[in-house]
Amino acid sequence: MSPDLPPVVPSVTAELVAALSPRLRKRLDAGVAKLAARPAVRDGDTVRIAVDDDTDVVLHAPGGTVTGADAIRCGCLLAPGCLHRAAAASAAPIADDVPVPGPSGASGPPEGTPQAAKTAGPAGPAPRTEPAAADVATAGQRDAARAVSAAAAAVLEAGTDGAGAVLQAELLRAAHTARLAGLPRAAAGAVSVVTAVRAARSADPGYRLADLAGAFRDVLGVTHRLPHATGPDLAELRGTVRQPYRPDGSLRLYGLFSEPVLTATGYAGAVTWTADAEGRLYTVSDVAPGGPARATGAADRTVRIGDTALTHRELSRAGLAVSGATVSPAGRLGAGAGVRAVRASGAAWHGEPLDRLWAVPVAEQAARALNGGHGLLFLDVTVTGTLRETAGECLLADCAGLTLRLGTAHDDPALPCRDNLRLLAAARSDRLRIVARLVPGPLPRAVLLAAGHPADPAARVDLGLDRLQHADLPSGAAAHGGPAAPPAGPAHAVDEAPLHLLRRRLHQAVSGGRRVLAFSPGGPGDAARLRGLGLGTAGDLLDDLHAAAADRSRDAFGRLLPADTDRFARAWLAAAVYTDLVERALCAAAWGATAADVSSAVPSPRP
Repeated sequence: MSPDLPPVVPSVTAELVAALSPRLRKRLDAGVAKLAARPAVRDGDTVRIAVDDDTDVVLHAPGGTVTGADAIRCGCLLAPGCLHRAAAASAAPIADDVPVPGPSGASGPPEGTPQAAKTAGPAGPAPRTEPAAADVATAGQRDAARAVSAAAAAVLEAGTDGAGAVLQAELLRAAHTARLAGLPRAAAGAVSVVTAVRAARSADPGYRLADLAGAFRDVLGVTHRLPHATGPDLAELRGTVRQPYRPDGSLRLYGLFSEPVLTATGYAGAVTWTADAEGRLYTVSDVAPGGPARATGAADRTVRIGDTALTHRELSRAGLAVSGATVSPAGRLGAGAGVRAVRASGAAWHGEPLDRLWAVPVAEQAARALNGGHGLLFLDVTVTGTLRETAGECLLADCAGLTLRLGTAHDDPALPCRDNLRLLAAARSDRLRIVARLVPGPLPRAVLLAAGHPADPAARVDLGLDRLQHADLPSGAAAHGGPAAPPAGPAHAVDEAPLHLLRRRLHQAVSGGRRVLAFSPGGPGDAARLRGLGLGTAGDLLDDLHAAAADRSRDAFGRLLPADTDRFARAWLAAAVYTDLVERALCAAAWGATAADVSSAVPSPRP
């Protein structure tokens, strides 16, 4: 996936790949690799790729996104049915598909935009359009869910090593069909899988195997449950194309912090978090196609609410008085024509009303995050040192008797996250007030987003946007530098919890596909070990997973029949859901919460 290319909506990629002949489909992966290595030159809304000395591929992206197949042109003799157009679409980041009105009542794109006239395309079969009952899925939605499930199962069966551009395009086609049928959550999940698969195949340093496994679990879980769901469960599984904004009157908001946004799909920007006097959180975002430069520059762009001239960096430390406010269910502030906003005084983290955010017990905050809340933790910690792990260096801190591991949200060298973490470790402040985002796991772990200034208690630092200097550290801080020894005893014992035996097989399937488990030794031994440690259900699920992977029937002539990808996907999903639920319970216990504090249902992704 080339970040130099403009994002392409899924329906365009699916249409171009579907138009290829079988011979060209076999050459598509090689074509994608070749095209991704060629330089791309941007000129306004146009990006030009030189395939060779005589041939160029041109992508026209008004508004920064390619929204139609005719916007990708090639100068070779085989165009428009050539390999180059499909390879360019497959090498580009995936854009959000064009939202359309669906049976669930979701709204389409704004009137007057080019996207409004392109709500359908030839990338997939037209879904049935009969009216949807309020509490049951339509036949078209059930068909679309099954199509996404089948396409995702095929990608899972192949693994990241075998899921080339053709399989990816089939999943994108199913995602487009699901969006047309009014299933934006399933469509977004399918796109997330393809994005992560492309990151894995391109050796993207930001790729995480656990993230891809989570994306598979979400999309397979949604499409498995949706055909039989009713009532509120069905509404949640359908999702919404857009966050519906509701009037919220007048608001007096206080800035908390800003964080950069940098996604694998080619979007970047900043989000500023604010809170009202009751502790409710609201966000203001500025996210658009771009890279690290846009993420760092967005902090100094003006907030797009009312007539305010505040930048995101200024708002994170100031206040805002809003009248006629509109707010999404996720707390995102709208910027409609009727919204008025002016600058107001801010508040210190240690003063009212923001101080109440840190007064909530740590266990209660962790349980809220695990139950599908905003995921933020407001903590008072004492930095004790650093610890070098496989994923990189993390900060060790004591929080009410818990040893926390604090990492960074982004490893991109253009962002100051990693450097700031090292300087905070050197500062070794006696007491530091921080904002972090919980990372589920058997150990207390979080991503550090903002912290009090190590030398000035009245100031604060946004870890992803502000850059600390050695001069900012208190005198004598350098003497405290150097990594601390890793904590001994129970902390490492938890890392070796037997559940990793099941999780490892799930991740092996995601990476290497069904065949890896079919011929993988140690399956029965791992299942027996899980049962011996009291995890009988985990052992049974692991046996089922290996049996589904190895199940290959033969026809009357002894020839192998195609693998049952649906059975394998169901076995993988059952094991993945079980692992997630147990790990969430372990995470709750690590933060001091009880199993009763955490919902037994897997929460939907946070908007």
